[in-house]
Amino acid sequence: MAGKYEQPKRAPKGKTAGIVILAAVLVLTIIGIVAALWRMNPKEQLVQYLGASTPANPNRSYKSQTQSGTEAAAAGDGQEAPFKVSTVTIGATGDLMLHDLVLQSGYDDQSDTYNFNDIFTYFSKYVSKQDYSALNLEVTLAGEDNGYPYAGYPSFNSPDAILDAIKASGFDLLLTANNHAYDTGVKGFMRTQQVIEERELDHIGTKLDKADKNYMVCQINDIKIGMICYTYCSAYTNGGNYVLNGAALLPEATNRINAFHYKDLDTFYIRLSGEIEKMKHEGAEAIVVFMHWGTEYETVPDASQRRIAQWLCDMGVNVIVGTHPHVVQPIELLTSKTYPDHKTLCLYSVGKCLSNIYGNGKYPEHTEDGILAAFTFDKYSDGTVLLESADVLPIWLHRYEDDGTQKYQILPLETGADWKTQMSLSDEVLESCQKSYDRTMKIVAEGLESANSWFAQCQAKKESASISDETNEK
Repeated sequence: MAGKYEQPKRAPKGKTAGIVILAAVLVLTIIGIVAALWRMNPKEQLVQYLGASTPANPNRSYKSQTQSGTEAAAAGDGQEAPFKVSTVTIGATGDLMLHDLVLQSGYDDQSDTYNFNDIFTYFSKYVSKQDYSALNLEVTLAGEDNGYPYAGYPSFNSPDAILDAIKASGFDLLLTANNHAYDTGVKGFMRTQQVIEERELDHIGTKLDKADKNYMVCQINDIKIGMICYTYCSAYTNGGNYVLNGAALLPEATNRINAFHYKDLDTFYIRLSGEIEKMKHEGAEAIVVFMHWGTEYETVPDASQRRIAQWLCDMGVNVIVGTHPHVVQPIELLTSKTYPDHKTLCLYSVGKCLSNIYGNGKYPEHTEDGILAAFTFDKYSDGTVLLESADVLPIWLHRYEDDGTQKYQILPLETGADWKTQMSLSDEVLESCQKSYDRTMKIVAEGLESANSWFAQCQAKKESASISDETNEK
């Protein structure tokens, strides 16, 4: 047997002419096949026949990073355009804070118990419509046995019953990294998480075991979503521990909360970039970052929010959801400076969910408003995941008196709905709802429309992309 690299033996001279004729026939046959394939499907059929492969997309390691639709033309199996195989809609709303009057509204002195379910009566059906819904829990749950009474501002300690109402209304995820997370010290910090887990609710931003991950990768409807939550801190102690709401965290708490300082963003960026890579390594097909940031009561994002948001966009994050300002802020579609085809949906602040902060001269009327944001991801047959759409449901917190006690209800202001009939509203309350709706839509409508226009373009390109890509050839 000839060696692997041995020169091939020559054919005998008498057979040379026959071999030449046979080779010519084979060449003509191949040319005919190639020509036929080129007419059928000029570029890709030829590539498939010759056994070559299309150029790799530099962003394919993170399937949702590029939304231009151009990767769709190169990603098919040679038979058909990519099609949707799965969809997931994630909802997110703002700050839930139980001030003293909110606490009293849920108290029953006959049974000495709390019940807050009525607050969510009209809101819950909209929350439950989402495949997965998040809420910013800006209180602690220290109980009454750890030296802290139930109280509102400035150090929130709420009854466990608020979790029962939250869960019953359809929420799945609680954001626990915020400036009030340490209002009742280490005991309250830890017990809050324990009670949440006992209720079988998810939470991100804080953790019980310092060895646990700082993020979660959640598979919903066959789409893996990476999620992480961070809060600003007001300072560091000399020992490097965070300061939240004026309280210096003990080391065991500092190691269990995701926090950053505006004056030390480089450290934050390094840490978060590593966590994004870990989420991607665990199969995350899209990344959502919840940020507790910004300036309270300001309806315009500040410079720090914008700077951090752009960095998150450059890192390939798909959606940013902001909390803390207690008012609604604009929606923007950011463009990456690293990958110009990548865009990030940024909701700078989703406003309030529940609190006793309202427009009374001290605070602006915008503190009565919030939104339930919803963003939908689609997964295609080629494995890519794209944002399909974004939507907002404006909400207004109705405060009213019932038998001498102030009560609260979250009123959903669905566009085009008959609010008065659906929620039995008086003309006065209806007028307040309309004002709230107008305030909110004035802030978010333009950015929302721009984002959805882009998503629609990406979706159309994706679903119309064919392997032939005849338009580009012309």
